[in-house]
Amino acid sequence: MKVLVINWRDIKNPEAGGAEVHIDEILKRKPKNWTVDFVCAKYKGCKEIEKIHGYTVYRIPNNFLFNFTFRKYWNKKFKYNNYDLIIDDISKIPLATPRYITNIPIIAIQHHVHDKALFKELPLYLAVYVFLMERYYLTFYKNTPTIVMAQSNKNELESKYQYKKVIISPTGIDIDFIRKSKKFKKNYYPTLIYFGRLKKYKRIDHILKAFSIVKKAIPEVKLWIGGKGEQESNLKMLARRLKIDKDVSFFGSVSDRKKIELLKRAWVYVIASEKEGWGLTVIEANAVGVPAVGYNVEGLRDSIKEDYSGFLVENNNINLFAKKVAYLLDDNKLLKKMSDQANKWASNFSWDNTAKDFYRIANSILIKKPEGELF
Repeated sequence: MKVLVINWRDIKNPEAGGAEVHIDEILKRKPKNWTVDFVCAKYKGCKEIEKIHGYTVYRIPNNFLFNFTFRKYWNKKFKYNNYDLIIDDISKIPLATPRYITNIPIIAIQHHVHDKALFKELPLYLAVYVFLMERYYLTFYKNTPTIVMAQSNKNELESKYQYKKVIISPTGIDIDFIRKSKKFKKNYYPTLIYFGRLKKYKRIDHILKAFSIVKKAIPEVKLWIGGKGEQESNLKMLARRLKIDKDVSFFGSVSDRKKIELLKRAWVYVIASEKEGWGLTVIEANAVGVPAVGYNVEGLRDSIKEDYSGFLVENNNINLFAKKVAYLLDDNKLLKKMSDQANKWASNFSWDNTAKDFYRIANSILIKKPEGELF
């Protein structure tokens, strides 16, 4: 079984994120009869060809025009390799592979649609370009089996793009590593935590503003922020303006072990993104008994089980966000109950389950099972 996987980035790319972790964890568990080639964009200092976790990575030019250069390399080289299956892992501008690969089965993985969030992250000219490219190229996948992580992702693709073959398959976490790692006592002071990229669409500024409100009710509360991004200096300046900087700690990039330590010591996970493909860090926090508070937006309304593993708050309502956080911190019995429930909720998600589900879907598509069994 010869398979081609396409993604703008591979797991070793310095800018690799959740999409790259997702496909790497699946490929780590690939069947023995699968031979996998992985095509992605080059980055500074990379090898052009490299073996990673049992699959072969081919890096081609170039990072900013990969959606164009892949098609050129497909016609020049890869289409002659007799692949049995194409996995189009969409994490940036879609490649529109169903437009020009018509004789090989394709499975698309759609993590999330960037849509208008692009205008917060990119210069206007570039945001317009990517927005229009995404809108146009996604239309070519409407009859392609497409895996998404959550019901809200499925709803968006079906309503906006008239997708016909969308399959929900939740992403996993390394639950054994998380739970078997060293035990840590909770921080002495009530502590909120966020982990992720420090980008505009993540709206960490909302977290800081909500924290400043919580602090008026619970003066000893602390906030930990993990992750790197271009917004870091702006967020530190905002913390100083809000006069909360002494109680806000920025940890930057940390190892997986340090990340789990911080999550275990925290009390409540907070996330204020405009949208998420799923909310991987929410489930990681839940796995160590940390409930979450987040906005009721795409992705988060799937990873946060309302009134069970955390609270969902009306989008953009910073005051209500702060109120829910304070309510949870101020009620020890509720916090303990939600911590236990969050832990149970996280038990549903593991990389082993994600991989099994993926290969079940792939095999069903390859043997052409009746559509009703999958869609």
